[in-house]
Amino acid sequence: MPAREEATKRVIYAPDAVPTLPVFCHAAVDPGTGLIFCSGSIGCNDRYQLPPGGVRVQTQYALENLAKVLRAAGSSLEQIVKVNIYLTNMQQDFGPMNEVYARYFRVVPARTCIGVATLPLGACIEIECVALPGSQY
Repeated sequence: MPAREEATKRVIYAPDAVPTLPVFCHAAVDPGTGLIFCSGSIGCNDRYQLPPGGVRVQTQYALENLAKVLRAAGSSLEQIVKVNIYLTNMQQDFGPMNEVYARYFRVVPARTCIGVATLPLGACIEIECVALPGSQY
């Protein structure tokens, strides 16, 4: 039986995205499928400060950060196939978040939105996603 080659994931660190903590990377690429698994992104700036403006602005920051990560992986927001969104106040923030979110996609991906008790730094939203490789359909 021939020796089997070990599949190795490729990790992505996007130089222009919010810096990661030492315990995770921005994204990991599956070597077999090319799928890009992005770590969760909260809506903060590169100094880990939350902007004023609540969930609308934090949604924008989180999606812009994910766009930078996907660009570093050779993909884009349009290539996202699945999104998980975590909100600390579903009743108050679901509508305003959706208004901002909808502006970022021509064709919306599959999505789950989950209410949670708390998020890092007191953020009101965190977004993670899985995307296809490549930036063109």
